[in-house]
Amino acid sequence: MNKVILMGRLTKDPEVRYTQSTQPVAIVRYTLAVNRRFKRDGEADADFINIVSFGRDGEFVEKYFKKGQLISVVGRLQIRTYDDSQGNRRWFTEVVTEEVHFAESKSSFEQRKSMEPNETSVPAPENNNADGFVPIDESFDDDLPF
Repeated sequence: MNKVILMGRLTKDPEVRYTQSTQPVAIVRYTLAVNRRFKRDGEADADFINIVSFGRDGEFVEKYFKKGQLISVVGRLQIRTYDDSQGNRRWFTEVVTEEVHFAESKSSFEQRKSMEPNETSVPAPENNNADGFVPIDESFDDDLPF
């Protein structure tokens, strides 16, 4: 049995590609940040899991899922291997979806998103510092979706 059920937030907008066949098929890749149930000191709060959706599921993900949105997926674990440019064998683990679902309402997502700091609200650095250093706003972190 190979069955995976995950619920988490998208770390960025899904990336879409289409096959070059006569009937193009959507291939959509994205990453879910799935919170761990228990946290030990020094360990991450979440696992970042690679997800891929094909066909109609992929088109649905492309159209409706956005960065920071809480979603759930049902699928199977897949492990691929490839040889890199130096001939080393590399392993890549991902979940191939069989079902994708919204896990929060649109109004809840939009309300939470409106409360997040706006990317354009970060002030531009001033060039009046003679030694070339500028203060960094540590409250702004673009990589975290929540």
